[in-house]
Amino acid sequence: MHAGRVHAEIREATAGDWPAVWPFFHQIVAAGETFTYPVDLDAEEARGWWLLEPPNRTVVAVDAAGTVVGTAKMNRNQAGNGAHVASASYMVDPAHGDRGVGRALVEDSLRWAREAGFRGMQFNAVVQTNTHAVRLYEDLGFGIVGTVPDAFRHPVHGYTGLHVMYRPL
Repeated sequence: MHAGRVHAEIREATAGDWPAVWPFFHQIVAAGETFTYPVDLDAEEARGWWLLEPPNRTVVAVDAAGTVVGTAKMNRNQAGNGAHVASASYMVDPAHGDRGVGRALVEDSLRWAREAGFRGMQFNAVVQTNTHAVRLYEDLGFGIVGTVPDAFRHPVHGYTGLHVMYRPL
């Protein structure tokens, strides 16, 4: 059961947002179920990985009460001759899940990528057992273009696949 859809304003993240992002970032990463980040990643290193400099972009989703309920980072997927494809990563505070925050963040990143002139968006490592995210991405036009078998060691499910997902823009 959830409290219904939440209206979240999505805005550029600042260094001052990190103290609000870190608790749920840490909770998600330490669980080891959805990101390939080290589960013992510390706050300082994590901040450097997540708060990107332009032309890349990091945003936060903020609810009506001013609470940071989610975040996303967006960047080119590769350099050089692969720089025309974007990538992104998303985290929603588990206390605010199932309210449309993740969908709003993905839609915002797709708008950003289109406006920045990218031709497509690719996710390199979507954990196969993260069915909620896979379903959301498919609903927003992404397809699974391949799965690397046993590429992710899930703490509950054991070795599982990592999907590569893509959608043209």
